Amino acid sequence: MAEISVPTLILFIASIVIAAGVAGVLIDTVSGISNAVDDRGGDVSKSIKTDVEIISDPEAGVYDDANGTITLYVKNTGVRTLPADADAVDLFVDGQYQTATSLQVVDGTEWTPNGVVELTVSGVSLSPGDHRVKLVLDSDEEVFRFRTS
Repeated sequence: MAEISVPTLILFIASIVIAAGVAGVLIDTVSGISNAVDDRGGDVSKSIKTDVEIISDPEAGVYDDANGTITLYVKNTGVRTLPADADAVDLFVDGQYQTATSLQVVDGTEWTPNGVVELTVSGVSLSPGDHRVKLVLDSDEEVFRFRTS
């Protein structure tokens, strides 16, 4: 009877060690997936709460050819306060990324929901014709078309 118990005990201990190793790997994997889902959920929530609209009138002359500036008014139509920082906004004029931008809150100190900012792009030289400005903030994108004469 003792001859059968020792090999069985060794196999039992080996199976426990293997099961513990597999359980440890599974716990690490599940924990990693759970953290990734939490992070992704936070990003999606932030994306859903972010929405902006360019409210400038394209007929009002947003482009000043004497100074080479484009001035746009952008309204926060989302449900969260947005960073009032030009670095948070990516802006493209006719497909060209613009770095010389400034952003100023028009109606307060923070860009709260329903708040408006004045976004100015300087150093732009546009020929007469149709032009396009694309604004990207977080995952929200807005396109504004206007014509210069």
